[in-house]
Amino acid sequence: MHAVLEYTYADNYLESRGQYRADHLKAGWEAVERGELLLGGAIGEGPFKGLLIFAGENPLEAAKAFAAADPYVLNGVVTSWTASLWTTVLGNGAATPVRP
Repeated sequence: MHAVLEYTYADNYLESRGQYRADHLKAGWEAVERGELLLGGAIGEGPFKGLLIFAGENPLEAAKAFAAADPYVLNGVVTSWTASLWTTVLGNGAATPVRP
């Protein structure tokens, strides 16, 4: 199973993230080491959004727990977030592959 965690960053994201970035990245790499987080990063030219992809037996709960403890969320660098289950059907890592 997979889940998507989407962040919306504050307008001053590039300036405000500095003091929290090391802790945010540390939390991310710890989630990677636990096998929960597959990929994460900023989206677009802003960057004013972030996307993190979670996997495992309960990826939605992992995504929600990550956001709830993330220094970016706790300190206002992220202004809102959503976590959703993602039904993956294409690709080698798809949870429920469907082939024609």
